Amino acid sequence: MTDRFPPPRPSAEGWRTFLWLWGSQALSALGSIVSGFAISVYLVQTRFALPEQRGELAAALTLTLLAWNIITIFGAPLAGVLADRLDRRRILLTANVLGAALMALGVGMVTAPTPPLWLIVAFTAAEAALFAVHSAAFDTSYSTLVPREQLPRANGMMQALTSTATLIGPGLGALIIGLPALIRQGGGPAWLAGWTDGVALTLMVDALSFVVAALVLWRLHVPTPPRQGARTGLTHDLTYGWTFIVARPALLNLLLTFTVFNLLTVGSVVLRPLLLTGTLAADLAVRAWTPSTALAALYTTLGLGSVVGGLIISAWGGLRERRTLGILIPLLVAGLAQALTGSTHSVLIASAGLVVYGLMTPSAAAHSMSIWQSQVPPEVQGRVFSVRRMLSQFTNPISTAAAGLAAAHLPAGDVLSWAGVAAAVICGAQLLNPAVRRLDGPVPSTHPEPTTG
Repeated sequence: MTDRFPPPRPSAEGWRTFLWLWGSQALSALGSIVSGFAISVYLVQTRFALPEQRGELAAALTLTLLAWNIITIFGAPLAGVLADRLDRRRILLTANVLGAALMALGVGMVTAPTPPLWLIVAFTAAEAALFAVHSAAFDTSYSTLVPREQLPRANGMMQALTSTATLIGPGLGALIIGLPALIRQGGGPAWLAGWTDGVALTLMVDALSFVVAALVLWRLHVPTPPRQGARTGLTHDLTYGWTFIVARPALLNLLLTFTVFNLLTVGSVVLRPLLLTGTLAADLAVRAWTPSTALAALYTTLGLGSVVGGLIISAWGGLRERRTLGILIPLLVAGLAQALTGSTHSVLIASAGLVVYGLMTPSAAAHSMSIWQSQVPPEVQGRVFSVRRMLSQFTNPISTAAAGLAAAHLPAGDVLSWAGVAAAVICGAQLLNPAVRRLDGPVPSTHPEPTTG
């Protein structure tokens, strides 16, 4: 595949800069997973712990989730504009410093007697806004540091980072939350032993991770591509990403493939626990497994598969040519793996299906990101990537709601299976789509030029 807009071929210093960025981001991502888990625990066992507060608890969980999703998905275009207009290193530094300050404010919030619900939602919304801005700047930064042939490896490392943080974050969060109780039993610092739990401590850990990330960035050079053409207005910049993608049917088809795949698979987070009382119930009884044990096995195997998949693509480096095969074939296999998970009556086979699903998705994501990084000029990646993120993820809440509605009337295993088969069929059909195959050939010359206004 040839690139009309290849990223610069930096020296080894560029790769070392990326490794420092990746390492600091890994620490910060883990801290954010830990603190996010702690906030959920705080809502359940502290702020709305009484039986008569079940309605308030449901509202809190729903509103915080909605605040996060709405801002990270629909705020992405504005974050992308900022990433293209401003110095990306300064954006990352500012986001990390503000993240540390926000976590410090969060400590005060969770240690207050009864903080109002609007404050908790506002805290989540502010966290989501910083995440959106940081992600837009970070995702567009390392393509200017990493040579084209190393992009799949770099993206694989990012996938491994996310999967690993997601896998170990909740367990680490639970350990930190329980630390004051352990200290009270075994002796330790009196100031920590006096805390009811360690929720505030997890926020302090997250704040520290932001500080470390900022200190690392302070000593790094992260280039910002010069903006081409005349300076344009905000309205133009907000719509530029749409214009760019629509003008390129190959990229649009690839994006819609992920959008539909997410629509058919994201809702599985609702359906998998229902398998324990459906198709897997008899096998659990034979094995004398509790539902919690089985659910832990399912999600652990999925997480391990994702971690291993990210490590494989990181070590391998991905396909140098015909990268669309590295996207569509793994997505096809992942769809079939989901169908297997929904149709089997064995918890071990269901776990194996989730391992395969986890193994496949990092390859698809890494190859896709590599194509976008190679085909989009660095100076407009913020605007284009943000629209890409929004269009690929806006179906996530729709998928979750649809899965819940379907499971209320149909067996969860059937819904999971047919959705997986549909995802596999669509990805298989895209293998024959000439528009998608053009991504493996020369890049089209059409490029919407910026205009003033």
